[in-house]
Amino acid sequence: MSFAHLHVHTEYSLLDGSNKIKEYVKRIKELGMTAGAITDHGVMFGVIDFYKEAKKAGINPVLGCEVYVAPNSRFDREMSHGEDRYYHLVLLAENNQGYQNLMKIVSKGFVEGYYYKPRVDMELLEQYHEGLIALSACLAGEVQRYLVRGLYDEAKKTAQRYEACFGKGNYFLELQDHGIPDQKTVNAGLMRLSQELGIELVATNDVHYTYAEDWEAHDILLCLQTGKKLSDENRMRYEGGQYYVKSEEEMRALFPYAAQAIENTQKIADRCHVEIEFGVTKLPHFTVPDGYDSWTYLNKLCHEGLIQRYPDRHDELLPQLDYELSVIQKMGYVDYFLIVWDFINYARTHGIPVGPGRGSAAGSLVSYTTGITNIDPIRYNLLFERFLNPERVTMPDIDIDFCYERRSEVIDYVIGKYGKDCVTQIVTFGTLAARGVIRDVGRVMDLPYNFCDTIAKNIPNELNITIDKALTMNPELRTMYETDDTVHTLIDMAKRLEGLPRHTSMHAAGVVISQKAMDEYVPLSRASDGTITTQFVMTTIEELGLLKMDFLGLRTLTVIKDAVALVEKNHGVRIDVDHIDYNDNSDPDAIQIDYGDKKVLDAIGTGKCEGVFQLESAGMKNFMKELKPQSLEDVIAGISLYRPGPMDFIPKYIKGKNEPESITYTCKELEPILEPTYGCIVYQEQVMQIVQNLAGYSMGQADNIRRAMSKKKQYVIDAERHNFVYGNEEQGIKGCIVNGISEKAANEIYDSMVDFAKYAFNKSHAAAYAVVAYQTAYLKYYYPVEFMAALMTSVIDNPRKVAEYIYTCRQMGIKVLAPDINEGEGRFSATKDGIRYGLYAIKSIGRSVVDAIIAERNQNGPYRTLQNFIERVADSEVNKRTVENLIKSGACDTLDGNRQQMMMVYNALMDQQVQTKKKSLAGQMSLFDLVSEEEKKAYEIQYPNVGEYSKEIKLGFEKEVIGIYLTGHPLEEYEEKWRRIISAVTSDFLLDEESGEVKLRDNQKVIIGGMITEKTIKYTKNNKTMAFLTLEDLFGTVEVIVFPGEYERYHTLLNEDEKVFIRGHANVEEDKNAKIVCEQICTFEQAENGMPQEQRTYRQGGGYRRGAGGNAGSSPASAGDGGSSRGGAAAQVPARRGDELWLQFETKEAFAEKEKELYAMLHDSDGKDTVVIYISSVKAMKRLPENYSICIEPEIVNNLTKFLGENNVKVVKKSIEKKP
Repeated sequence: MSFAHLHVHTEYSLLDGSNKIKEYVKRIKELGMTAGAITDHGVMFGVIDFYKEAKKAGINPVLGCEVYVAPNSRFDREMSHGEDRYYHLVLLAENNQGYQNLMKIVSKGFVEGYYYKPRVDMELLEQYHEGLIALSACLAGEVQRYLVRGLYDEAKKTAQRYEACFGKGNYFLELQDHGIPDQKTVNAGLMRLSQELGIELVATNDVHYTYAEDWEAHDILLCLQTGKKLSDENRMRYEGGQYYVKSEEEMRALFPYAAQAIENTQKIADRCHVEIEFGVTKLPHFTVPDGYDSWTYLNKLCHEGLIQRYPDRHDELLPQLDYELSVIQKMGYVDYFLIVWDFINYARTHGIPVGPGRGSAAGSLVSYTTGITNIDPIRYNLLFERFLNPERVTMPDIDIDFCYERRSEVIDYVIGKYGKDCVTQIVTFGTLAARGVIRDVGRVMDLPYNFCDTIAKNIPNELNITIDKALTMNPELRTMYETDDTVHTLIDMAKRLEGLPRHTSMHAAGVVISQKAMDEYVPLSRASDGTITTQFVMTTIEELGLLKMDFLGLRTLTVIKDAVALVEKNHGVRIDVDHIDYNDNSDPDAIQIDYGDKKVLDAIGTGKCEGVFQLESAGMKNFMKELKPQSLEDVIAGISLYRPGPMDFIPKYIKGKNEPESITYTCKELEPILEPTYGCIVYQEQVMQIVQNLAGYSMGQADNIRRAMSKKKQYVIDAERHNFVYGNEEQGIKGCIVNGISEKAANEIYDSMVDFAKYAFNKSHAAAYAVVAYQTAYLKYYYPVEFMAALMTSVIDNPRKVAEYIYTCRQMGIKVLAPDINEGEGRFSATKDGIRYGLYAIKSIGRSVVDAIIAERNQNGPYRTLQNFIERVADSEVNKRTVENLIKSGACDTLDGNRQQMMMVYNALMDQQVQTKKKSLAGQMSLFDLVSEEEKKAYEIQYPNVGEYSKEIKLGFEKEVIGIYLTGHPLEEYEEKWRRIISAVTSDFLLDEESGEVKLRDNQKVIIGGMITEKTIKYTKNNKTMAFLTLEDLFGTVEVIVFPGEYERYHTLLNEDEKVFIRGHANVEEDKNAKIVCEQICTFEQAENGMPQEQRTYRQGGGYRRGAGGNAGSSPASAGDGGSSRGGAAAQVPARRGDELWLQFETKEAFAEKEKELYAMLHDSDGKDTVVIYISSVKAMKRLPENYSICIEPEIVNNLTKFLGENNVKVVKKSIEKKP
């Protein structure tokens, strides 16, 4: 083999290359090649992935980049060069020096030369040319550009300049032939240049996709990049379908006249050898005080902390501390702990709130004694080896939560300490995921939105789902794929593009800290906001041995800080939230939070957990009502259990808590381990304790088996079963039988561990978050006004969330007062009368303006009149819009006029003030200056004699300038009726910022009510009328889609300000707020006793249909929210209100045979219980739509049991609402 591809774009030429690295390496291996290159556009995003994949396949990886060269300087920012604003040039790393230089060049293209593209220049190429081989690139190369224009002499000078830069034998003229006419001209010119200058030729194919047949999928990808459709005529194309990984034979056939150019590709590839080092840590050195080295200083901190944290248990715990320190020293992580301790210590000593811990680090005594964490690992039985396993060398991972307002100060401190060039944030990639890529490809193919949406929603909404997996899991999707040509094409194209990265973004928290300048280790990029980031993702950074830290901003820490400050200000009470499990008396006057306070725990058990960290989702609130926690351990378990998978164990946990006598243990050795969780395995740490205590594993071995179980590594699980039961002398494992546990019991215990370990949660993480949850619950219970004020301040820029919390305040009996320039602050403030609305929340008024208004008031007293206010703030940035919005919001209500009067005169007052100021500056006097104070009053602008605005107008102004109705709501007089009829509120349709999901599931039937605030009319392709409405209720707004059929029936009701109830189904897409598709509308007046029931109609296929939703003629088992397997998406689907009736059929054919008779049996029963059809042969289930809900009663259950058999009918009691 004497050919290697040297000009190759992979998936990391974003939205330009569809050549997936794994497939590319596999293809060149199939073609018998021994080497291949990666040369993405301007970036090195994929070089490490490619390097590892190629090495694994026995292929020599040639690492490179196709850079953009600026015609003059990389610092130029004008666009006068037209298509010559940059040229292409391929650079290949010949050796490690070349790789280092390539990283420098590519990094500086982003850091110094970025202007539309990351551009380099000749200065950089000359400075960093060593170890690099350059190819003249494609038609966009500088030499080629001149040849296309017939400027041979310019091309010749350019080629000589590049050769002089890189050195003889390191610069090649690149031949390409993709059937483009200009390439024939260029290739002839390159041949002539080669002969005249003695510069050798190289033949390449400009690879953008892997296989010849991928041209169509790649064409779709280009449309995604440019926002075009396939049907658009004037768009970017790669004509001819030649941009794939060609064989040597194909390349030789293209260039029969340039055999040496083919041979040269292999010669170049054989010259290129880069060795990348993995797994060797490159920690920056931590500078310690004189008299210490890193090891002795860490010991000093730990031993002092041990005495402080455990004054009565120092000798008892010293061996554990010394063991942990020895492991840390042996693994080379002493400086790591000092670096982390240092910036956390900086935060704590500068008043920046730090979370009590996060992740497995809370299991370390070293972390606790140094103050890195604030959770007592001994008290909560947390394990060091879950954090740092001496038998598995990996970098420790300490993630830290900081107050989100001041997180940047900690990062700035780290930058200041280690140097700007040594601290960088981390890149992440958004990918074309399964559902999204189907919608994207469908849009490019110009397929109807609803058609694509239906296909996309048939893909189960679960983590790491793929289209292939969905086709296996969902028989309906597979049927559509196999029977509908359009669906087949759509899915085939989507599968080829699935998983490709589509854009870069910046990791929310990840920061890298290095010994030397970052571009010595990794190439750098630039985020959309200009922030410099790495080009390698977090996992690659860790593999390269660099120190990665997660600096997370947690809003709740800011809420706690602000609430504590308000409590001290209003009540003179200092609350210590840092010293959780001990009191070092550093602040003897501070109150220590009691983490066993029954009143606080009982408050959590009421389920009224709005604003309580981790506990405020609807499902979690229901769970807390059922759990009724009696200790912090219960809260820790609750946080661990309330997730898909572990939810199935909740009934057993609650039963054990309520009926301790029902708890049984397979063997007595389990009791001390499982007693805190009522006989259930809840935590990963318990799995580790079981294998250690029962079978004699070391803690390191225990962590390894825990990892294998959680990652479902079946071959490890099977091998370890023997060790667990019978032991393994070679590995020092005794086994259960030696310890007196029977073979049967040991296997049962192992089975239960395997079953739960894949879901088990890290107790260290749950404990840390339970503490934060308890702190918020404590503050809410004892200081509700201060807590809610702090909570609303934290969402001050989110009017919808503020509206939710205002509603919560009203339910708690807390008044929310209008903003006030005399009483209010920038933030929400707690007063004796309630919570004063924050002035920062008023639209179009900058924070600096608010601060100036408050500063003037604090210095010179309250504002007396509107004129007094305008005169006193005239020198600040207060303008007419500011004054208008203050009046509209009610912030001026304590002045001398009503809102309407002030609105009528503020313009004149502002103009008068401007004139006065001008005359004052000019030194002019007016008649006004000569009269007495009494006479001046006669010349003052007077308020007109008008009354206050109507309530409706005042509310409208409030909505306009603060985003919500504050002093009332147009719907408040209808609230009782509204509450009685609706099944969802608008906030249920919002994407939750923490979970990234909405509360409703796709196609869920809902009734909402509110006021139409906007209406947009659209026309379909068939020229039928439809509408998009914005409906507002007490919590916010939601978009309503009214299709032509419903529009024709209800158009007379679709008027702005009309108060209506709407029955419909939720339209849920990933990463978007949900919408509601309208099925029925009625006015508030028509809904006196609930929404009118629509007439039932008999459907083809049997059964009766309630309501107007769905497609006539389709069975409920094939309509609705898409199929899912029992063990897949089903576990994540939230339950409806009521219980579930499961009906089992062996096959779909068996179901179809009995379908008509089944619906006849169901149609007379009406209620809130869901019917679930389960097909056992394919393990598929389908919840019937809500309009098929029944009331589960003995009579209907008995009838169905006779009809289907006793084993095929099951009633499932739904005790809690599951998360979507």
